[in-house]
Amino acid sequence: MKFNRNRRNFLKKTAAAALALPAISSLEEYTLLAKETDPATAPLPAPGSKATMPVGTIGSMKISRLICGGNLIGGYAHSRDLIYVSKLLQAYFTDEKIMETWAQCEANGVNTMIFNPSNKNGLSVYTKYRARGGKIQFIGQLDPNKQAIADAVKEAVDAGAEGAVLVGNKGDLWVREGDLDSINKFVEAAKLEGLVVGIGGHELRTHMKIEQAGIKADFYMKTLHENNYWTARRPDQMKEVIDNYGIDNYWCMDAQGAIDFMKTVKKPWIAYKVLAAGAIHPKNGFRYAFSNGADFCVVGMFDFQVGEDVIVANEIIKGLQNRERPWMA
Repeated sequence: MKFNRNRRNFLKKTAAAALALPAISSLEEYTLLAKETDPATAPLPAPGSKATMPVGTIGSMKISRLICGGNLIGGYAHSRDLIYVSKLLQAYFTDEKIMETWAQCEANGVNTMIFNPSNKNGLSVYTKYRARGGKIQFIGQLDPNKQAIADAVKEAVDAGAEGAVLVGNKGDLWVREGDLDSINKFVEAAKLEGLVVGIGGHELRTHMKIEQAGIKADFYMKTLHENNYWTARRPDQMKEVIDNYGIDNYWCMDAQGAIDFMKTVKKPWIAYKVLAAGAIHPKNGFRYAFSNGADFCVVGMFDFQVGEDVIVANEIIKGLQNRERPWMA
């Protein structure tokens, strides 16, 4: 009996810590509670940490320097040649786990996340989260057809977005096609709706061309990380990457070029892919991005990573007294 009692106590504590739910007396009671609780009215999970994050300002938005990525909603994960990772992500991130992760973000000072509001399940979860008292704001990562730019922006506004960014693949594609007019239409449509607006891109020429054209985006969202992890593409493979967007190892092909160019840009810079989809440790990825000029970092996070990521980012930011590129937000 002693072994069974100890085992039960261990399982009780493990479940309570992992799920961050109110105290319960047994796993059986937790199971019943889960069945009886109405998901639409259940309280948010109690967060475990009370850390804070410094913020920067873009237009009307005050944004934590660490931004929660949208893979937890979209169910897509860069996985190189591992074919099961996206399905694993989808299985892990139930609606409740998504909301629990956002609650952990808020408890740790991460006040902004990014996702595509055209994902109806994700939008439903966000609506439910806000109804429960969640306050995390979001930037809509939009992937519009050229003929429906205004409609995509309006959809983001109706969903409650406070900002919009043209998704990186679309920004790269339209610049490669020489269609800067569509990018300008996207910016103008977002501003007309009162949104803070940015342009995303993996390729350096994307933002260089937009800057040269004088398009009045509020910020740029550009990939940044070192290429010293073992699955990184070699320079002689870059043409293959550019020509085939289906290759799942397409992050930042010219980090130093991006760093040098952004020194000349007087707009806020949100860096993404900073951990190369988990290939780079946050201590290295955050330091590289923030020390080389990024004003914010977007990072996909599991709930159990949020607290550590915030601690790491805070330590790095506090240690950056004199960056070569000044803070632009």
